[in-house]
Order: sequence, then structure tokens, then C-alpha cells
Amino acid sequence: MLSLLISILITIALVTSLISADVSKGSTIFLGIVGFLASFYLVGFFVRRKIKKVQAELQEIMTTGQKRMQRKIQQFQSKPNGNIKLIQRQIEADQKSIYKQGLDFSKKLEPFKKWSMLMSRQIATMRLQFYYQLKEFDQVDQILASRGFLRGPLMMEPLTIAMKMARQYKNKDIEGAEKTFNWYIKWFKGDRGALLYGLMSWIFVKTGEFEKAREILAKAKDSTTNDIFAQNWEKLSNNKPRTFSNAGLGDEWYGLYLENPPTPKQKRMRGNPNKARMF
Repeated sequence: MLSLLISILITIALVTSLISADVSKGSTIFLGIVGFLASFYLVGFFVRRKIKKVQAELQEIMTTGQKRMQRKIQQFQSKPNGNIKLIQRQIEADQKSIYKQGLDFSKKLEPFKKWSMLMSRQIATMRLQFYYQLKEFDQVDQILASRGFLRGPLMMEPLTIAMKMARQYKNKDIEGAEKTFNWYIKWFKGDRGALLYGLMSWIFVKTGEFEKAREILAKAKDSTTNDIFAQNWEKLSNNKPRTFSNAGLGDEWYGLYLENPPTPKQKRMRGNPNKARMF
């Protein structure tokens, strides 16, 4: 890491000059430590500023793309005779374009690897999310298996963990998914853990382990404010696993590609053609 190397070199130069000036040993050690910490902080400060600038550009690309998609969806919903399949294909194409732009842009963060110890892991985690949304699951599994993927709680988001669990489920590693859930759920308090609770209970339902699913839902009821967990707990308690649904978790849930979202509804025309309402 260059920032560490630069700080060490500055410290060596400072200590050498202090020794040449016959400064006492205690003062030399103290000033050497201060010099190292100060130089390390200053170098890190300037590097972080550059990294944040690049990350802000990436966020702008993603935000602009999402806004463009939302406008298309709103236009589609306002048309009484729009082609649903056509608009779905257009939205999917726009999504792929955004994620591919994100992947290409992530290359701009590569030079910072030599300045930050965590940058390579941040890039790997970022690319994992992009590849997942592009449904390039071979790439996702490769990143999950690599040393570059950040496995600790630091900088982790529930969606990233959910993606890992979803891939473990798809690869028939149910035990692995359960271990991942048990390890990470303690780091996500309150509603931040909602997606993980929903996913783990869904996996247990799909594998026929209804009692385990009810146990997860019982914890979710106490830990979050989302009513979906109480509803699903009631469904399983009444032996109605087929009615189990995580639809209440919204786009994050459907973004795992485990279930298909409902088809967007269009506004139908009634009476006055200048007035429309959603049904």
C-alpha cells in the first residue's frame, strides 16, 4: 500500500534528521510517531477525496439511468393500449445498459488498489452486485469464491448478503445459506435485516422445513416493523405454505430473481378519455 510506504519513508527521513540534530531519544520517538500518523492521515485524506469523486460519478450514472427507467414506466402506465411485453423488454434492456456502464466504470477505481488495502474488496463486492443484476451468475459465483470478496461485516449491505444466500440456495447449499444468515443477521438490526429474514424463511419453505421457517418469521416479527412476517407466520401456522409470499419486501426481493414480479398494470380509460385511473 503506497500510503503506508510513503508514511514510513517520511518517518524515516524525519527521525534521521532529528538524530542528526542531537534531539533526545524520547523526543525523537515521540515526533517520529506523530510524523508517521500525520503523514499517513494526510495521504489517506487526499486519496479518499479522489475515491469519493470517482464514486460520486458512478452514483450519478446509476441515478440518471434509474430516473430514465422510471419515466418510461410512468409513460407506459399512462397509456391505455401499450404493449406490455415491449415495455418490459425495453426496461430490461435499460437495466442491463446501466449495470454494464457500472461494470465498465468500476475500472476507474482500479488504480486506487495500491493506495487502499480495502479497495480491491470494495471493487469485487461492487462488481458482484452488477453481475448479479445482469444474471451473469457464473461471474457472481467466481467472485464469491475468491479472496477478493469482502466476507466480514465491514461495508456489507443486506442486499449483498442476500445475493450470496440466493446463490447458495441455487447451488443447493442450504446449510451454507443458513450459516451465512446466522452469521450476518446479527449485524443488521431492525428493518435492515428484513430482506435476510424474508429470504431465509422462503428458503426453508421451499425445502419443506416449515417449522424452521416459522422460527425465523417469529424472530422477524419481533425484530422488524414489516407486517409481512406476521402474515407469513399465520399462513404457515394454518398449513397454507402455498400462500407464503415475500411480495411485501418489494423491488429488493424481486431483484434476487427467485420469483417473478407481478406484471405492471396499465391505466384503463373509463368514460371521459381525458381521465384515467389505475385498477
